[in-house]
Amino acid sequence: VQLQASGGGLVQAGGSLGLSCAASGRTLGVDQMAWFRQAPGNEREFVAGVMGFIDNTHYADSVKGRFTIARDHAKNTVYLQMNNLKPEDTAVYYCAANMRGGVRDLPSYDYWGQGTLVTVSS
Repeated sequence: VQLQASGGGLVQAGGSLGLSCAASGRTLGVDQMAWFRQAPGNEREFVAGVMGFIDNTHYADSVKGRFTIARDHAKNTVYLQMNNLKPEDTAVYYCAANMRGGVRDLPSYDYWGQGTLVTVSS
């Protein structure tokens, strides 16, 4: 499975950005797709995930109410809409996919996309 992320960039605090991540290759059986992020000097952390055919969604408390994750099964693509961005959201954002495992569990993800930088200025 290959993951290609796009989107990101520079935005002022309070603004919005959208990320997308397209999966290709042996995507049959991919159950969970998620976004993680890593700020300089910090560990990579869970942001949002979507799992199962009925798209159960999960969010980190820090982004709940501001970020929305969505999945298009036909396009094998997951999206992350980020609203009301804050400077502390600045990080490299990574999409990830796995066949099974805890949606928030970073080690359970087998496939990772390249990171895309999101910078939020104050």
